[in-house]
Amino acid sequence: LSEDRLLLLDRQRRVVWDSGSPATVGQVIAVQAARRVANVAEAQPTLDGQPYLAAAVALAPARDPLGAAFLVVARPRASITAAAAGELLPLLLATGGAALVVAMLLVVLVGRSLTRPLTQLAAAAEDVAAGNYSRRVGIRGDDEIGMLGAAFDRMAEAVERARKVQRDFLANLSHELKTPLTSLIGFSQALVDGSLKGDSDRARAAAIVHEESERVLRMAQELLDLARVEAGSISIHVTEVDLGGQLQQEIEIVRPRADARDLRLALEVPPDMPPVSADPERLHQILDNLFDNAVKYAPAGSTVTAVARVTDGSVEAIVANPAGAHRPDPERMFERFYRADRSRSAAAGGVGLGLAISRELATAMRGRLWAELDDAGDLQMHLALPAARHAVTERPAPPG
Repeated sequence: LSEDRLLLLDRQRRVVWDSGSPATVGQVIAVQAARRVANVAEAQPTLDGQPYLAAAVALAPARDPLGAAFLVVARPRASITAAAAGELLPLLLATGGAALVVAMLLVVLVGRSLTRPLTQLAAAAEDVAAGNYSRRVGIRGDDEIGMLGAAFDRMAEAVERARKVQRDFLANLSHELKTPLTSLIGFSQALVDGSLKGDSDRARAAAIVHEESERVLRMAQELLDLARVEAGSISIHVTEVDLGGQLQQEIEIVRPRADARDLRLALEVPPDMPPVSADPERLHQILDNLFDNAVKYAPAGSTVTAVARVTDGSVEAIVANPAGAHRPDPERMFERFYRADRSRSAAAGGVGLGLAISRELATAMRGRLWAELDDAGDLQMHLALPAARHAVTERPAPPG
C-alpha cells in the first residue's frame, strides 16, 4: 500500500494493530459516520506526528479474530493533496488557456466594435471636409460612441444648412446686383454712344444711373453692416434715449412718403414712459427700417401705427400696419433678401437686408426684435429694449 496504512480498531476506537508502526497501538481515533457514503465512517487522525485521512468500515463479530470492530485505511494528507494537484493542474492549465483565448477574442470583438464606428466617423468627416455635406453616420446609442455619432450628424446638418444659406445668399446677391448693374451699363452706354438725342432722354438716363448707383452703394453698405454685426466688430455706445421722442422723429421723416401713398400715421406714447438703454444711431437705424417697411408695404389709404409701452423692466415699441394681400411670414422676415411680394423687389427700392441687420443690432444692444400677425391681419413689428437706470454707460466695441 506504499504510504497507506491499514489499522484495526476495537469498539472503543483504540488501535489494536497498525501496519505502519506499532507505536500507535492503543491510540484512540475519532471515527464518525461519513455524510456522503453509506456504511462508511471517516476520520482525520494524526499518526506518528503526520496528519492522515482515513476511511473505516465496521467488521462483523464472526470476522474479528483480534477483537477488532473497525477496519481503517489511512493515507497521508500530503499525498492526497499532491495527487489532487497532479490531477487538477492539467485541467487548470487547459481551463486557463481556454479562458485566455476567450478573453483575447472578446478583446478583438470589443476593439472592433469601438474602432468600427470611429473609423466610420473619420471617413464621414473626410467626406464632409471634401464637400459632401449630406453625409451622415447614423450611429445611435446611449454610450459615448452613440452620443458622438448623434452629435456628428447634428453638426453635419448644421453645416449643410449653413452651406445652403451661403448659396442662397450668393444667388440672391447676384440677382439683386444684376438689375441695377444692367441699368447702369445700359444707360451709361446710351449716354456714351450718343444714342439718346433729346435732353429729356439724357436727363432721364442720368437720373436712372444716379438712382441705381445709390442702390448699389446702399446694398454694399448694408452688406458691410451685416458682416460687422455678425462678426461682433460693430461699435455700440449705449446711453439713455427718449424712445417716445425718437418715434416722433421717425414719423416726421417718413411722413412725406406716407402722404404720397395717402397713409395715416398714428403714435401712442404714455406720458411716464422711462428712457431706454440704446445706441441712438443704431436705434434710429432700426426704427428707420421698421417705418420704411411699413410705409412701403402698407396698402394705400391705410394707417401705420406706432405704440410704446413698458413691460417687465423693458420698453417696447410696436410698429403696425395692415399686411395687405401678400402676407409675410413672421418667421422668415429676418432672413436675408426675404420679400413676401417678389414682384415689388425693384419698385420697393430696398435690398432685403434691413430687417436682418436690425435684428442683429437689437441683439447687440441687449434687446429683441420680432414680428407677428394679429387676428385682424395687421403686421406688428416688436422692438424691446432694456429700460435705462438713469446712468449713462458706454460699451466699447469688441476687439476686432
